[in-house]
Amino acid sequence: MSQKKWEPVLLSISRKSESWPADLAGQYPFSVPVVQTLTRIDFTAPVTFLIGENGSGKSTLLEAIGVASEVPFAGSNQSFDDGSLASAQLLAGFLRLAWTRRLRQGMFMRAEDFFGYLKRRARDDARITRERIELDAPPSRPDVTDRSTHIDEQTAERLIQTHDTLSHGESFLELFASRVVRRGLFLLDEPEAPLSPRRQLALLSLLTDAVATGAQFIIATHSPILLSFPGAVILSCDESPMKEAKYDELDQVAFTREFLNAPERYLRHIRSD
Repeated sequence: MSQKKWEPVLLSISRKSESWPADLAGQYPFSVPVVQTLTRIDFTAPVTFLIGENGSGKSTLLEAIGVASEVPFAGSNQSFDDGSLASAQLLAGFLRLAWTRRLRQGMFMRAEDFFGYLKRRARDDARITRERIELDAPPSRPDVTDRSTHIDEQTAERLIQTHDTLSHGESFLELFASRVVRRGLFLLDEPEAPLSPRRQLALLSLLTDAVATGAQFIIATHSPILLSFPGAVILSCDESPMKEAKYDELDQVAFTREFLNAPERYLRHIRSD
């Protein structure tokens, strides 16, 4: 039996009109060159990377797609009422998203959202522990088939058993794996932040498995490891308008290779106080 051909969940994004509103054209984020020149982006591969230096607009663009897509947000609030996404919310209102089939499933997550998730999980652990003491509940793990136990407590119980044994990298991969759904849209901003190089390879393996289920990814990253994903489309936000780039020609790939081959050439320029 032949394998079913992958097809995008999100087909494209484009401006709703030929130009941005005149009264907003000079304001952030519309003043960012990659946003100024944005007309349309077609998504033709399971994984699309957005790259660029800090301030290039890649994260703002990804956040605007996240808000406009209405996929579940990993932050503490919903994406439409998160104050840190104010610029993205503004830009999202002027974007048109074209879908193969709009399912609103997947995940939108920034690096800071993951660390917020860890803090919330720790608070949940403390709350469950306190409530157990107050209720004199037995310490044994509740039966997941027991419908009298709230599902949140069942989930928190599992997290209590693993919280202290997992590194941030392991926790991130656990969270990611738990959110993967068939035909989901996943928007990730710098997911390499909590991951060691080995863990980044593990994430590539998870991406491969997810793509096999029809999932689609749009990822803003600086990581040469993640950017090596086979068949991915790489869009450079350092170019205006945005242009597709080849992996072997990326500045961050070339710089990393040069540094690892001869670190002393760069380190000799670092002087201690």
